[in-house]
Amino acid sequence: MRVITGTARGRRLKELQGMDTRPTTDKVKESMFSILQFDIEGRRVLDLFAGTGQLGIEALSRGAAECVFIDRRPDAVRLIQENLALCRLADRARVRQGDALPYLRSGEKFDIVFLDPPYASGLLAQALTDIAVFDICRPHGIIIAESAADTVLPAMPPPYTLYREYRYGKIKLTVYHRGGNEDAE
Repeated sequence: MRVITGTARGRRLKELQGMDTRPTTDKVKESMFSILQFDIEGRRVLDLFAGTGQLGIEALSRGAAECVFIDRRPDAVRLIQENLALCRLADRARVRQGDALPYLRSGEKFDIVFLDPPYASGLLAQALTDIAVFDICRPHGIIIAESAADTVLPAMPPPYTLYREYRYGKIKLTVYHRGGNEDAE
């Protein structure tokens, strides 16, 4: 597992031991960042269910202004902090230990949200519902959700819309966009 490009390009990230964490494969991560390539610079990012932190770290390496990492496991939080230090990106990051869903009520707003919870947990559908309820995305925000290819995700209410789904073997990326404030004139 390595950082693909940007200021931390080529750095190998530490991984969590055991089967509790499933890091995003390099192929899927490369595709994810191809989708986002022109939308990262200067943006606020949320890496929910962060695991090793590799998605948020990749965004920071590519010029994101800030990333908040949330994971419930203390060993994951320590590892994220180590990986941020290794990549010299800790100054633009906040790492929080705790359950991901309650964090969505914090009132913070983000431009990009990464969602990659354990596939069979049911947390992805609930996170999407809560993101819409608490409207955590800024206008024109992007949500990228990683799931098993056969997972059916809920539709999100306006101003959120399904943009596109991408399949990579047994993995699916679902991209949602938040509309702007077109009606607020």
